[in-house]
Amino acid sequence: MDSLQRESKQKVQVFQHVPFEDLGSIAPWLNKQGILPGYTRFFAGDRLPALTQVDALIVMGGPMSVNDEEKFPWLIPEKQYIREAIRQDIPVLGICLGAQLIASALGARIYTNPVKEIGWFPVQALSASNHVFNFPAEFMAFHWHGQTFDMPEGAVPLARSYACAHQAFQLKQNVIGLQFHLETTPAGVLSLIENCRDELRPEPYIQSEQELRKVSASNYYTSNKLMNAILNYLL
Repeated sequence: MDSLQRESKQKVQVFQHVPFEDLGSIAPWLNKQGILPGYTRFFAGDRLPALTQVDALIVMGGPMSVNDEEKFPWLIPEKQYIREAIRQDIPVLGICLGAQLIASALGARIYTNPVKEIGWFPVQALSASNHVFNFPAEFMAFHWHGQTFDMPEGAVPLARSYACAHQAFQLKQNVIGLQFHLETTPAGVLSLIENCRDELRPEPYIQSEQELRKVSASNYYTSNKLMNAILNYLL
């Protein structure tokens, strides 16, 4: 059996919270590995799969807060599921809201960041070790968030930005949370603009719609390449 056949047997489950935040560049990476992911679309009322049917979990973003359990009651079982997946050493990748869900599931506090961060801004690596994923010393990433998280117990902080002290963390060898969006594509940014345009107010760390629309292709290429490196590391 060759490596592609072995990989194709992996069962990757994607938690999606809104239709306009999807896998982006993660989708072609999975396709290249011969992996057809399963989806739990909470906005559509999907049920959670049995953990015995999941080899890896990718938790996507969304405009809601992890603290909005009364408004979105599915957040409670979702966090329980994430916590149990981590306990069973299942690889988990969380992006933006997904990173906050991992942190919350592990007992960390989620709260409003001093400033909103929306647009392309530099991120600085905090750790260089053989025991964790190593980011470049500084890199550009796409952000769209107003909240942040405390570090979960036992997690290693991986990155920060000028606007947000906690941008990424790793727990053990198989859990990574990213506050920023390395998977983003031009279509994904346009989708966020269309659905969340009201957040684009003139503030220090919020770029205008015009600025977001004129970003060069090289930004996306470099960002997606780094996302691929994380996927290779985890999966």
